[in-house]
Amino acid sequence: MASIQEMAARCCNWGRWGENDVLGTLNFIDEAKRVDAAALVRTGEVFSLAQAFDSEGPQNGWRRRTNPVHTMTDTGTDAEYGSQGFPHGFGGADDVISMPLQCSTQWDGLGHIFDRGRAWNGRRAGEVVTSAGDSVTGIETAASRIVGRGVLLDLGRALADGLGLERAELPDGFAITPENLEAAIERQGASAEVGRGDILVVRTGQYTRARREGWGHYAGGPAPGLSFACAPWLHEREVAAVATDTWGFEVRPNEFNGAFQPLHQVAIPNMGLFVGEMWNPDSWAEHSADDGRWDAMLCAQPLPITGAVGSPLNPLAIK
Repeated sequence: MASIQEMAARCCNWGRWGENDVLGTLNFIDEAKRVDAAALVRTGEVFSLAQAFDSEGPQNGWRRRTNPVHTMTDTGTDAEYGSQGFPHGFGGADDVISMPLQCSTQWDGLGHIFDRGRAWNGRRAGEVVTSAGDSVTGIETAASRIVGRGVLLDLGRALADGLGLERAELPDGFAITPENLEAAIERQGASAEVGRGDILVVRTGQYTRARREGWGHYAGGPAPGLSFACAPWLHEREVAAVATDTWGFEVRPNEFNGAFQPLHQVAIPNMGLFVGEMWNPDSWAEHSADDGRWDAMLCAQPLPITGAVGSPLNPLAIK
């Protein structure tokens, strides 16, 4: 569709950091940015931004994504009965987990989405990701990179009064515009300013609603999220990464017919933007609403899974 191609051209970062770049917008987070982020730590309070990884998670099988299957291979019962084969009464427990890498709180890597057969930095998609995995921009390339200033924009709270909402939760299908983002920044104050190298976390309130009312169609169904029109806003502010509390980051249903996740199609392969989904910013949001500080040091490292196009994680906001 022409509008996607035009937006991709407008926001394209191909070649910006050289033809061999594998980090995209994570290049905006340099050592100085991390030093500045560390200075935000004042009380030492830590907020986990992860949803649970268990069989009660949000996945419903769509796109072959399932919830984690956790299995014990050694248990306390085995130890009691002495069936583990260890000497002198030694016993232990072991377990394994089987799950899609994007079944709960996760990053989309740069090899996750393609645009007209092209991956990040203009590479041919088939040369980047094969049956052996992503040999160029595998998620392991970001394993030590995503530490910096995190900024939480609580759109649920910021827009609730103006929209006449009973709760600080945007309705499904609500498209968050650049004007909405600016309104949230103005309402939250100076600590919510978003700029170069920041990791933006957007709370819509959908996760809050899903935990209260049940998952329903949380995975893949209608959702509040960023509008397609936000691409230039993210590009011009040089945001390093963006994450939301929804399954798909952008508004669903998508804003125009004949497209599937068009903001993904622009943001990941063309901008080189790291996208996080299914985060849980609620405890951070509640604390920030009380103390008025909406930024924090954010540590959000993916697991160094060689060749993976996404990764689970436990993001930590440290205030």
